[in-house]
Amino acid sequence: MSDVQEIDPHAEPSGTGCLECDQHDGWWFHLRRCAACGHIGCCDSSPGQHATRHAREQGHPILTSFEPGEDWFFDDRDGSVGHGPVLAGAQNHPEDQGVPGPTARVPKDWQRRLH
Repeated sequence: MSDVQEIDPHAEPSGTGCLECDQHDGWWFHLRRCAACGHIGCCDSSPGQHATRHAREQGHPILTSFEPGEDWFFDDRDGSVGHGPVLAGAQNHPEDQGVPGPTARVPKDWQRRLH
């Protein structure tokens, strides 16, 4: 995977949902976690694509899944996928949280809105 300095195993997740979507009543398809700072953002299929935007704007290229049952790491620079250390705090969003989510904000035509 990449330079271990780009991963901070002590960084706690920023919450249980996409930070930006939660601030603006948005919704997401799947969630990703920044391995450097714990920022939770939505995946590239989501309307907001906040995880990749965070990675590029902050210079934090390593993302990991924040979905139950997934433990992969992704390097946004070259598209490589691998494994990394166990990160602090929750490893995924709550299992009862809808996908897409949050359930109350997902539009009925959500599938048409995916990228």
